[in-house]
Amino acid sequence: MAGIYIHIPFCTKACHYCDFHFSTSLKNKTHLIEAILSEIEIRKDYLKGELIETIYFGGGTPGLLSKKELSAILEKIYRLHSIKKDAEITLEVNPENISAKYIKEIKSLGVNRLSIGVQSFFDEHLKWMNRSHSAKQAFSSIKTAQNEGIENITIDLIYGFSKLTTNQWKENIDKVIALNIPHFSAYCLTIEPKTALAKIVSKDATLIPKDETSLNQFNFLIEKAKDEGFIHYEISNFAKEKCFSKHNSSYWKGSSYIGIGPSAHSFNSFSRQWNISNNNLYIKSVSSNKPFYEKETLTTKNQYNEYVLTSLRTVWGTSAEKIKTEFPEFYRHFIKHAEDLLERNLLKKQNNIFFLAEKAKFMADNIALELFAD
Repeated sequence: MAGIYIHIPFCTKACHYCDFHFSTSLKNKTHLIEAILSEIEIRKDYLKGELIETIYFGGGTPGLLSKKELSAILEKIYRLHSIKKDAEITLEVNPENISAKYIKEIKSLGVNRLSIGVQSFFDEHLKWMNRSHSAKQAFSSIKTAQNEGIENITIDLIYGFSKLTTNQWKENIDKVIALNIPHFSAYCLTIEPKTALAKIVSKDATLIPKDETSLNQFNFLIEKAKDEGFIHYEISNFAKEKCFSKHNSSYWKGSSYIGIGPSAHSFNSFSRQWNISNNNLYIKSVSSNKPFYEKETLTTKNQYNEYVLTSLRTVWGTSAEKIKTEFPEFYRHFIKHAEDLLERNLLKKQNNIFFLAEKAKFMADNIALELFAD
């Protein structure tokens, strides 16, 4: 499986917590779309003819693209790549971008999955986060998409922030269930440096999330989702049977993908590269055929560490046999530390595959670090 990711770096507002690459100015949107079309052409051989099973428009807010702009990008991709007949084509949208007319337009282009940036169904939270939509819009946007025939929907929710009460978190999850949404992602709020949120909490320490509160909300989420038939298939992702995100799953399984657009990353098993995180410089570099990305060739140690980090987060777990076959020099190291984590009840094991114990899921990255090769 191979995938294509398109980064659309535009938003109408800057969310206080966000550290992704984006701009709130749309004045260069036309030139940036032209640069994206050029990059698709320039890098047409990166995936070496692999069949494309997923296309993902992320950002930023790809929902700000018109039908004509989306169509131009998809036409270029289909012309230069072999696309699976039933490819998953996902578009990230915000609730305020969704209308019946827009859904009809993107469906006509082949978009068959929506990722809606809800974050919360409470106006007070949305205002605090500096989101552009209201709680009413969050609810109605999902219903509009469903009424227009898009059932494959995922939404984002955020927990672990000081203004979110336990009851409100329960209500947010109840809304997901009531709306019959087959997939959702839940992220614990992280205070990233250089964001507006970092400045806010630096002036008011009471706004800093408490680990105990975040953990309690995470544990409630796991139990509630399980009771409602959701599979916790990755640390932050929950889905009904057969509704996993194919695109994101390919990241966690180590499949190849190409990232198009400013700040987008690409991976082909042996190397990783990332584009310039500056819209104007990206446009100028692509149009003048100058380097617009940096590249890192992955060592065997890098590949081993990445496999451990990504696989351990998933329902598929970390295979000792795969490590023995593909990374034999790190096999004894892995087994030694994995057995120690088993004794501490932080891992569990089945058929020589290691999984995070329930109580350890909130510490996934720290546990992965214990398994890393130095």
